[in-house]
Amino acid sequence: MDTPKSEQASCLVIGGSGLIGGYIVAHLVNRGQRVMAMSRSARTAANVQWVKADLRQPDSLKLPPFETLYCTTDAILLAEALPLLLYPSVKRAVVFSSTSVLTKQDTEVADERETIRKLTDAEQTIAAVCAKRSVNWTILRPTLIYAEGRDTNITPLSRLIRRFGFMPIVGGAPGLRQPVHAEDLAIGAIAAAASEAACNKFYALPGAETLSYREMVGRLFDGMRRPRRLVSVPPWLWRVIFAMAKPLFPTANVAMGLRMMKDMTFDATPAAEDFGWKPRSFRPVFD
Repeated sequence: MDTPKSEQASCLVIGGSGLIGGYIVAHLVNRGQRVMAMSRSARTAANVQWVKADLRQPDSLKLPPFETLYCTTDAILLAEALPLLLYPSVKRAVVFSSTSVLTKQDTEVADERETIRKLTDAEQTIAAVCAKRSVNWTILRPTLIYAEGRDTNITPLSRLIRRFGFMPIVGGAPGLRQPVHAEDLAIGAIAAAASEAACNKFYALPGAETLSYREMVGRLFDGMRRPRRLVSVPPWLWRVIFAMAKPLFPTANVAMGLRMMKDMTFDATPAAEDFGWKPRSFRPVFD
């Protein structure tokens, strides 16, 4: 049975329980939109139609119709499932990828190179599938994402600082960064979905400030109300230390530290001009 137009969700947020997706859901609800949010586990929330589904399980993707698709989860998985999601009702798709497709192409870690290859291919597949279905798409590439206490970039560093009282940095950590808050990304995604100028384009979404990695970490100390204690180690010593500490951090790799010396910056002008991108400054606060 067709869903009555008056009851049809205006949008689907894939990854609605995640870091960026949660903010998208909240902001859309606050704007009075009918929101359908998708996650792999059952959930309930006021004013949100939660659906349990998994991009890796095609049979679970039999969803009610909607008009705008937001995807904040793995773009590689989305690329494979997208043909099953682009119903005739869908007019717009906003998908999150990563600036890593540009910054990690030369990584020495084989697994990272393979992931970047897959993500790059996924971006192209998403654009092609949307074009074939006459769906306007926008692919957003954030820089270093944070949300105090919840992210996998800044928060783990704060935990190391809290535990040891200092932070090792490689080669003085001069590499430039532009940390961006997850809520700003959600606001930007909603703005991009409403912008004709943003149709069928890729955008980098950097934070408002360009900081050295050293200064970025220093602001974590500030946000924790602790004195800045950064210990610079040469790259060769970092490799030795990392090899010894690897069992304590199984998801980390040696390139993470070496990239502290590499600039990873992007121009926000296109996003600012096309959909008003205006993120906050980097002043994290940790309780």
